[in-house]
Amino acid sequence: MGRWFLKYGWRHLVGAAAVVVALFPLVFVAAASVNPSGTLTGSDDLFADPTADHYRTLFTDPLHPFGSWFANSMAVGVTTAAGSVFLGACAAYAFSRFRFRGRRAGLLGLVFVQLFPQLLAYVAIFLLLSELKEVFPAIGLGSRLGLVMVYLGGALGVNTYLMKGFFDTVPKELDESAQIDGASHAQVFFRVLLPLVAPILVVVALFSFVATLNDFVIAGLVLTDPDQQTLAVGLYQLVSYKLGQNWGVFAAGALIGALPVLVLFQFLQRFIVGGLTSGAVKS
Repeated sequence: MGRWFLKYGWRHLVGAAAVVVALFPLVFVAAASVNPSGTLTGSDDLFADPTADHYRTLFTDPLHPFGSWFANSMAVGVTTAAGSVFLGACAAYAFSRFRFRGRRAGLLGLVFVQLFPQLLAYVAIFLLLSELKEVFPAIGLGSRLGLVMVYLGGALGVNTYLMKGFFDTVPKELDESAQIDGASHAQVFFRVLLPLVAPILVVVALFSFVATLNDFVIAGLVLTDPDQQTLAVGLYQLVSYKLGQNWGVFAAGALIGALPVLVLFQFLQRFIVGGLTSGAVKS
């Protein structure tokens, strides 16, 4: 028994501890969402006197349109994920398959830009969108499309570099075979390469969606209209006022907002495992 514990048993203990650490915040938030007091002070007795009033308040409070926040987050997240995949895949295909002047400098530039924290760009983003609002209001300050453009520009470097390494694992002989049969570069890209690199496309889309859904600073900076705010920015209003904090409604909204990510991870986990590993060599 002692020999088994030293070899295998301690792993079960570490795994059980990791599960407890991971589940405790979820259980605590779930308990707060059904706590009738609406505070976090009564959390000693978890689920002692549960109520669904906080969930009803989410969809009936006219001052806090949770439905609009949720729809805005889904729209911005899906659009950003699709745009990140398309732009990143196009750039990665060019860097992986073509040889042109400035290719190496471009790759180094992508890495160099990622060295600077995003905090340095917040003032520049605000000033740029403020000026754009005077010329192109659709993509200026206060528009969801402008927020999507900011997200696409910020994630393009990381996604391109990540996809480029995955594209390199696909044999170039496949491109040459398709071109011999008369395929153009566009046909090779859409019909040959994209199906083979589906795992990394799913990973980039999922990570972009999750990052967009969780973002608070940039979304709060760009979206000035309350009707266009995303879920993270909107939920903050529930706890931002000292005398009007309602942690129960906040916890309920946080749990509902996490459901899309949970569902996506559940259905796309096989692609995620393949996209995060090197196993992408096709023949």
